[in-house]
Amino acid sequence: MGRRGKKKGRPVSGWLVLDKPWDFGSTEAVSKIKWLFKAEKAGHAGTLDPLASGMLPIALGDATKTVPYVMDGRKIYEFTVAWGEERNTDDLEGKVTASSDARPDKAAIEAILPAYTGVIEQVPPAFSAVKIAGERAYDMARDGEVVEIPAREVEIHRITLLGCPDADHAVFEVECGKGTYVRALARDFGRQLGCCGHISALRRTMVAPFSEDVMVPLADLVALEEIEDDAERLAQLDAYLVPAGEALGMLPRIDVSEDQAHRIRMGNPIILRGRDAPVATDDACAFVRGQLLSIGEVAGGEFRPRRVFKA
Repeated sequence: MGRRGKKKGRPVSGWLVLDKPWDFGSTEAVSKIKWLFKAEKAGHAGTLDPLASGMLPIALGDATKTVPYVMDGRKIYEFTVAWGEERNTDDLEGKVTASSDARPDKAAIEAILPAYTGVIEQVPPAFSAVKIAGERAYDMARDGEVVEIPAREVEIHRITLLGCPDADHAVFEVECGKGTYVRALARDFGRQLGCCGHISALRRTMVAPFSEDVMVPLADLVALEEIEDDAERLAQLDAYLVPAGEALGMLPRIDVSEDQAHRIRMGNPIILRGRDAPVATDDACAFVRGQLLSIGEVAGGEFRPRRVFKA
């Protein structure tokens, strides 16, 4: 008797821009969305800590091929720093490792912000996913090991002090590049101001190219579980999906004919003609009938497909 094959999900494709709730892990969120949509595969762009809320873009099906481009996008966070304690995780979850009675005023806080703008050197938190000799830093830290992570360059495009609701807290907004740890900013602010600090609230409001207005609360999706008819429920869920091509607005776009699309689907290059043809580039995207067909390179007057989508 032959083995029964593992049941596959639907070949649904697109981005679900989830408004992840607080105290819900990114991996848990991806699993939940994959199950709700009955999708074949799913992946996410940019992990959010369980204690953080906000934008978690989740790719379904063919859209997972565009994850690396969204991972590289700018991100905006709103976060609150609690002064007076430094913690081993640099957020509310950790143990207190240092404390201070000092509290900074608004002028002192604003005075240090220019030093954190532009390309800066940042030491990631000990409790982070950074790999050290093949091991995750957070695994080593949980085992009680002293974790020493070398500083790395990150880019802060802007950082703004939004307000100081009381002497113990300050609220900021930061727009930053890939690899930036907001928890490390809170730690470093506290050290420079001589008052200790950690993150007490964190929310991500943007992961380029997606904006806050396309976020979908998890509760809205879960509420659709009450619809008994599978087709109706899945149709309503699918209405929340953003087409995969919208994740690639930063790339040169080439619109192709059906004949050219056939060649691309076969893995063959196409010749580019006309004054609007993009110049040589490592990454460009081809569309047919307004749908994403392929990501590839432009070289020698040709578009050479590297990844092909079901368009």
